[in-house]
Amino acid sequence: MAEVARESLELERPIVRRSLHDELVERLRVLITEGELEPGVKVPEKALCDRYAVSRTPMREALKVLAREGLVELVPNRGATVTRLTVADLDEVFPIMGVLEALAGELACKNIDDAGVAKIERHHAQMAQCYEQRDLKGYFSSNQEIHEAISAAAGNPTLTGMQSALAGRIRRARYLANMSDARWEEAVAEHEAMLKALRERDGTRLGAILRTHLENKCATVKDAIGRDRSTA
Repeated sequence: MAEVARESLELERPIVRRSLHDELVERLRVLITEGELEPGVKVPEKALCDRYAVSRTPMREALKVLAREGLVELVPNRGATVTRLTVADLDEVFPIMGVLEALAGELACKNIDDAGVAKIERHHAQMAQCYEQRDLKGYFSSNQEIHEAISAAAGNPTLTGMQSALAGRIRRARYLANMSDARWEEAVAEHEAMLKALRERDGTRLGAILRTHLENKCATVKDAIGRDRSTA
């Protein structure tokens, strides 16, 4: 409960440090990916400006970034609306991200040093602890840090930028799917295999695992979308 309270306070405090633009984009992205701003709803620009103590100009610039990521739709003179995620979206985005993640894994194995591996090992240990505690939000956070660390270790800013452009849609899809115990266990096993391949600097194997991992995640989200439609 204390952890949740801290995260809530982080999202509520006025923005006074870092890049205003980057910080605002990330906060809005979290509101969408974690479901506070639900698909189909109009983004309450004025309320969010008050919430984060910013003017309309940086808010609208941030929404333009999210529109390029496919998280919102901008309609002239009508503001922004949170987009709905469809199976077609998944079929468009996940294969591209799979290729990018596989390439990041191959390059990371060429470029990462022991300190970089140790950092990912720490993220993995934290993720495993969250799994044992059934802390899904904490698990997702550590999971994301692992993938971001692998991307950074690839040492290719162009590749990292392409991954970042799709990351919001991937994160949003992830939060839509409540993993079964069996799939959660499988995902943890996939991450253990990733870590082993990284330690051994086996780029081909790590790339293949990352791609399969994303394919399995896509299948889980598709199942969730199908269940939602069948009960609508």
